[in-house]
Amino acid sequence: MIAAGAALQLLPVHVPIFCPLRMATGVPCPLCGMTTSVEATLRLDLGDSVAATPAGILAVGAAIALLVLRPSVIRLPAWALYVALAALWAFQLHRFSLL
Repeated sequence: MIAAGAALQLLPVHVPIFCPLRMATGVPCPLCGMTTSVEATLRLDLGDSVAATPAGILAVGAAIALLVLRPSVIRLPAWALYVALAALWAFQLHRFSLL
């Protein structure tokens, strides 16, 4: 993820990635804006990153922590994923309702 985000910045033209759910229904998915957010985080443009989705900063931070700490086991309760996705979706629905 980190390498792909860094490589995107080197491309002369940024090709947009379209969300199939949003194109079909008009409703954004919970991860809409993740590519933009990760790319902005890697440029250290945290304002743009949070505007796209705060999860990008968390994802880059988690990726760096996993690279540095190299834990043998990662355990998260299943409910944490559902809570995180619900929070991200609420953020996206609010963000797109303001457009």
